Order: sequence, then structure tokens, then C-alpha cells
Amino acid sequence: MDQPPRIGRYSLVRRVGAGGFATVWLARDEQLDAEVAVKILSDNWIEDEDVRRRFLAEGRFLRKVDSLYVVGVHDIGEAEDGRPFMVLTYADGGTLAERIKAGPLEIAEVVRVIGQVGRGLKHLHSRGVLHRDVKPANVLFRTDPAGDRAMLSDLGLGKSLAEVSRITMPGGTPAYVAPEQVRGERLDHRADLYSLGAVAYAAFTGQAPYGVASLSAVMQIDTPPPSMATLREDISDAIDVVVRRALEPDRDKRWPDLDSFLNALRDAHTTGEVPPGLVPAAEMPTPAAPPADVDQATALASANQSTVATEPKRSVRGRVIAALVALVLAAGGGYAGYQFVLTRPATVEYSGLSVEVPREWSQKAERGDGPALLVSTNTADWGKSSQTDGVYLGITNKTELPTTATPPPGCQAITGEKQDFDGQQAVLFRYPCSDAHTVLERFILQPGGKLLQVQVRDDNPENRQAVLDSASYTP
Repeated sequence: MDQPPRIGRYSLVRRVGAGGFATVWLARDEQLDAEVAVKILSDNWIEDEDVRRRFLAEGRFLRKVDSLYVVGVHDIGEAEDGRPFMVLTYADGGTLAERIKAGPLEIAEVVRVIGQVGRGLKHLHSRGVLHRDVKPANVLFRTDPAGDRAMLSDLGLGKSLAEVSRITMPGGTPAYVAPEQVRGERLDHRADLYSLGAVAYAAFTGQAPYGVASLSAVMQIDTPPPSMATLREDISDAIDVVVRRALEPDRDKRWPDLDSFLNALRDAHTTGEVPPGLVPAAEMPTPAAPPADVDQATALASANQSTVATEPKRSVRGRVIAALVALVLAAGGGYAGYQFVLTRPATVEYSGLSVEVPREWSQKAERGDGPALLVSTNTADWGKSSQTDGVYLGITNKTELPTTATPPPGCQAITGEKQDFDGQQAVLFRYPCSDAHTVLERFILQPGGKLLQVQVRDDNPENRQAVLDSASYTP
């Protein structure tokens, strides 16, 4: 699109960056006579409420944190065409990705930058926010009288620590994302710690740790990356083992927290001694060839391309598996994959139970609009209002189909309709409810004397039927 002369009270100078979701402009706040960055939602996403919500959520996350090492948000508004925008601290010193591309960084400089980025992450975590997309392109520099300082930016994939176990749309950049984030496990601060370790590896060596550019390759990582000393002779053994511990695929083997990593990195640089308890690189087993699917330079160059997947709901009641990873990859990854996923159902599995649910149910759960999805073997969990969209599953040890069933609260009992469902005996109950909802419930006899019970609540008839018909049980 053509450059508009201004957005709100901010006169635009030039475009400084663009992605699939937003464009960033250098602008001047004429009232304060100051340079700022204006980030505005791309016009092709203006009608997408989910993307708009995520864009505004980034502003709220940034506003929570008052840190020298996290880009600040100073204003938020809406342009004349209805697109939301936010006004951010302008980073005039470029990005870490640009500095890595320009040539090797001094060892001391890398330690300084990683320390500052780490402090920014600590401030985010103390406010209950995970970044989830720490990479060189998201490390910006702002010049000060004393030099420059590194700042974390782009919280478009940020999540509150309270939400990371809900159904959501996690993502990240393959070259820097923690394996558990791709596998769809419940996340904690160690996911950001891994990404910071990957950024450190790239800053020290000029190469991303594994050279991966797809989620499928990340899921194959099972050992730390090769020693940095094979890529740069002046990397000490002490620094090497500190960074590689941060990159352990098994998060229980990583540094327990950011302070431990940052202190060990500083001490390794100043003393040159391997921290107690760590095995020197020469004594570590040689890692297998990394599951690279592109060369290292390509992986580093693609650092701005985020790939989005599904994240499961991890609980004793159920989980959404990362089955959509293949669909994202088929759609080309990046923002095209994100847009594709928004239209796809999510597969849910738990203890042999399986069902597909509409994508919007995941979005409702993420917004906190109620328990939009429940997979449970405990039928006591099912006494919910019929106004809650969702699917309720259970498997019981019964050898006969029921002739009657208990309707949900506010719904009428009704005689069941016997069916042949994919060659299995079944009975279907359609409960009319006082709030104009219809609840469907099907019981299906399973081999081995078990009964699969499926209840679907949704005011969209197509959704109800699709979810109901997708349910299955595999012993």
C-alpha cells in the first residue's frame, strides 16, 4: 500500500519493517518532537477478529513491562480506515540479525547483549508473560549517550503464563524455537531460555544451532548442537558448554532459570573455567548429524518467518495434539500457514478417545469465554449449562445401549433413535433446550464390552453433526 502521510497525530517518515501481520513505520510525534515507531495492522487482516485481538494483546503485554530491555508501548489507537496501531520505542540501531549478518561479533559484545536480552526476558516473566519468539530479528538496539542497549521486541506470539496450558495457537521460528513448544507441551520460562541460548549460539558463531527451517525437523532434535568451537576458534570451552546446556532438547537438563544461565555465561567469559558439574566439550559425545532441511545461512536468513502450530490443552481431562503441524507445513508455513490453520478443525485425543472440533472453539477457550472444550472420562464433569459450546466424551464398561438418558440442565428428555454408525450399533438423543440450543448425544457400542458416549453442544447444526460424527475410540 502507498505510504499515508500520517497515522493519528504521528507523521510518517519511512517504512522500517513489514511482516505478514503488520507494518512498522518510523514516525515523528509532532507534539513531543520525538521519533517513534508506529506499528499498524496490515490492511489484509483488518476483518480478522482473531488477528486484531492478537495485535492488541501484544500492546497489553508490552504495557505490562516497564523495562529498559523491552520495547515500550506509548500509545495505541485506530487509523481512519479502522486498523489498530500502536506507538513503540524507536530502535535506531537496527537488529541483532543485521549485526550477525555483517560479520562476527566480539565475544564480550555477545555476552553483553545476551545479558541485556536476558534481563528483558526476566522482566517479562516476572509479569507473567512468555515471549515465545526470541530470535535475532526481535532483538533491537537503541543508541544512548553511553552506547547502545539491546531491547526485546515483537510480542505478537506472547502468552501469559496462566494461559499456556489452554488451547491456543503457539508458534515460533524453527531455528530458535524450543522443541517442547513445537510438540505442543505445556510451556514455562525454559522455552524462552532455550530460544535465548539459540540466539547466543547464532551471535557467537554466525549460524543458527541446527539449521532447521521446519517444525518437522525441530521435532527430530534429540541432542545439543555441535560445539561452537568447531565454528569459531576463539570460543572457550567454558562458554561453549554453558550455551549448549541452554540448548538441551530435554528442558529438565537445561539451566533451571535465566539467572543460572546468565551468571554462568558471565563467569565463563571472565574466568574461562567450565562451571562445576558440566562436562567439557571434548568429553561430550559427538551429536548425530542435525536434522537440517536447509543450510545454516538459509536458516539464519529465514529468522523472520514464524511458523504456527497447535498447542494442546494439557490436563487430566484432555489435550489437543499438535496434529495440525503437517497441515501448516502443507500450507507453506509462516503467515500463510497461520491463516490456513484458522480455518481447520483441531484434533483432540485422550486415552484412546479422539474427536475433531472447530477452530473457533479453541479461540473461545483462549479468550477465557468458558470451558469451550472438555474431553473427559469422568461423566460427573458433564453437568454444565447447555449454553457452553463443546464436546464431552467418555468410555464406560457397558454391553448394551441405553434406552433413556439424562439430558443436560435446561433440556428436555427424549426417546433415543437407534442407528447403525459405521457398522456399530448406536443410539442418538436430540435434546431440545430452553435456550433454543439443541444438544446431540450418541452412545456407540464398542468391541470388548465398552460404550462410547459423545455429547455435542453448539447452536450451529453443521458443527454439531461434524463433531459428533468425528468421535471415535481406539483401545
